[in-house]
Amino acid sequence: MKKLINLLILIISMYSFAQSSGNENTETKFAFQKGEWLKFRMSYSNFFNAGYSTIEVRETTNNSKEAFHIIGKGKSTGFISLFFKVNDNYESFIYKESLKPYRFIRKINEGGHTKDKEILFDYDTNHAIVKNHKHKTEKKYPISSNIQDMLSSLYFLRNQKINNLSIGEEIELKMFLDQEITNFKLRFLGKEIIKTKYGNVRALKFRPIVQAGRVFKEQESVTVWISDDKNKIPLRIKASLAVGSLRADLDEFKGLVHPFNIIFNN
Repeated sequence: MKKLINLLILIISMYSFAQSSGNENTETKFAFQKGEWLKFRMSYSNFFNAGYSTIEVRETTNNSKEAFHIIGKGKSTGFISLFFKVNDNYESFIYKESLKPYRFIRKINEGGHTKDKEILFDYDTNHAIVKNHKHKTEKKYPISSNIQDMLSSLYFLRNQKINNLSIGEEIELKMFLDQEITNFKLRFLGKEIIKTKYGNVRALKFRPIVQAGRVFKEQESVTVWISDDKNKIPLRIKASLAVGSLRADLDEFKGLVHPFNIIFNN
């Protein structure tokens, strides 16, 4: 179960899309808003309750600039927690104007494996300053001007105008993870209607290209369904692992800026 909550946070950061437009005050019309909160129930091998993950949107300021404060949390529960405890916390601070991150916090404890890192993004010099609070070190790494972190990528992508995706088409995003830039790709598989705890929902289906090895069975082991509406929130995530499988389902939500479209049968 190591790094499964971490995996969910990463996947959520990749597969949410919506269109942006201007409001009457010519400010950016976001696909999300302060107070949006999503909760996901995670299960292992479709049987054991593995835990829960939440992601929340708040507001803040930095250098007199308006910004969003995104908070992601993951925690193991139930039977799985008896053998492998997970307590993960992620925070991303992103400017409203550009939706680029200026600060990222990753503080995790996964079965005794801990990380306590803070990343500061400097776009004047195009460098990321990585502070490892656990080891009391600080290093600087070069970045591109269009970089995102694990959480900011979610909100950046949700506000892009992505239209007319063809089946098989791939989308790529650059993310800075720990100390390097990662090119993350996902492939559009088409549209489906899936059954959720709230009813049937129209969904877009994606498959990321992940690294095969110790965690995943193969490169295409993860499938993600997101709502086919203006919110584009994750509905379901399935991952085939080297041992067993992981599933995450939307369990609760509040504060959506757009209606959540559910298909009601007559």
